[in-house]
Amino acid sequence: MVARFTQYLRETAQEMKRVSWPGRDELKESTIVVLVTVFIITVFLFIVDKSLDFGVKGIIQKLG
Repeated sequence: MVARFTQYLRETAQEMKRVSWPGRDELKESTIVVLVTVFIITVFLFIVDKSLDFGVKGIIQKLG
């Protein structure tokens, strides 16, 4: 069990050496893309939620 775990750690360390890490500029660019995308999706979902809320309230008022 210990030998398998040790082998796993060695293989993981070897694999991490092969990883291509992003540079500072690429990291900033990717972060901005993610933040803008999250903001756009948030605004879209807010608009959809408020529209559905308004519609359901209107239906309930007509029925009640």
